[in-house]
Amino acid sequence: MSKKNKVLILSYYWPPSGGAGVQRWLKFAKYLVELGWEVSVYCPKNPEYPSIDEGLLQEVPPSITLIQREIWEPYSWYKKFTGTKKDEGINTGFLSEAEKPKKTEALSRWIRGNFFIPDARKFWIKPSIKFLNKYLEHHPQDLLISTGPPHSMHLIAQGIKKQHGTPWLSDFRDPWTNIDFYEELQLSAWADRKHHQLEQSVCDDADALVVVGKTMKEEFSEITSAQKIKVIPNGYDEADYQDLPQDLELDAHFTLAHIGSFSPSRNIPVLWEALADLCKTNDQFKAHLRIKLIGKVDFSVMEALRQHELEAQVEKVEYLPHHEVLKAQAQAQMLLLIVNQTKNAKGIVTGKVFEYLRTGRPILALAPEDGDLSAIFQSLNRTAVLGYEEKEKIKTQVMDAFHAFLKGENTPIQGDVATFSRKTLSKELDGLMKELIANHPQ
Repeated sequence: MSKKNKVLILSYYWPPSGGAGVQRWLKFAKYLVELGWEVSVYCPKNPEYPSIDEGLLQEVPPSITLIQREIWEPYSWYKKFTGTKKDEGINTGFLSEAEKPKKTEALSRWIRGNFFIPDARKFWIKPSIKFLNKYLEHHPQDLLISTGPPHSMHLIAQGIKKQHGTPWLSDFRDPWTNIDFYEELQLSAWADRKHHQLEQSVCDDADALVVVGKTMKEEFSEITSAQKIKVIPNGYDEADYQDLPQDLELDAHFTLAHIGSFSPSRNIPVLWEALADLCKTNDQFKAHLRIKLIGKVDFSVMEALRQHELEAQVEKVEYLPHHEVLKAQAQAQMLLLIVNQTKNAKGIVTGKVFEYLRTGRPILALAPEDGDLSAIFQSLNRTAVLGYEEKEKIKTQVMDAFHAFLKGENTPIQGDVATFSRKTLSKELDGLMKELIANHPQ
């Protein structure tokens, strides 16, 4: 019997964390075990997760070794400073459900950007390096993997590599200095330089980088060698769909469903104008339309819906466990997908994209027409991704789906999405991991 390769994955997000951040490496870890890896995961014992999904604990293979240490994060201070309740989660991406965010929030944002570098988990870096260096003396690993954000995880892996020389793969689920809200951190020139210096050092020291899309690879190629950067996108897990009822009925109303955080940069005025126009000119459409928002919604979005007299059509659900999210996606008459209207929009392909595609439901996608998302849709022969100002085309796509709804034409859209299954992607990752170990000097 051949010896199993051992991998240590450093991830801040791990079940029972809910939300998008946990999915990628929970699924990879699950399938790496099936592929014969001995997997260990290092994560915090008392993290500040924005949401909790206890159901995800059932997906963790029992053979995985979980290594946990307590973490100190400044969020308890932040909550006291801003008057936030202790049990209230911290919203990501500067999303605010209040009409006017408190002045203390703006000040705390400035402090976060300029003093907590690379992020609020920085105080966990040195204790983790010390702890894991000692741990690895007795439990050596063949490979290290860090996944960020938070990018503090990369700095922990960097510290381990310096002492043990273990090959290291650094996974970027999102960019670092090119992330959509980077400019909102209100960085001083010194803090900006520090972020770029740390990003450069991680890219230089890691044996390989993994990114989630073609544009991200191009961006990181300006920092380090393109040859060491591999694209392994997010995906969907076919196993998740085996538990969905086979006779699942679609929503009785014409639901346009958006899953996930609805941040200000996803608030596209032309979309609401198009829907308002359709409601004004078509009473039947207005009677059937339901705008289903599942997840946190910024105040600006709700205000835009009110201004366009669409508030009566809104159905808001703050949070659903992942298995319920999949059900809601599969039941929607049409899915709404909006890429953040930011400078890095071309490279944004969120994890839910592939779950959306797997449902076979019509998708109204608003994003750069020359971006990564558009290329994926074209490769699968899906309805074209529309630009942020394409009001008439938005109306056309919505009405096409609405007419199909009226006729009861609900046959799933066919398309070979299997290339984006988590199991298939894990095999790509497995090959890269074995290559790194084989090429690493003993």
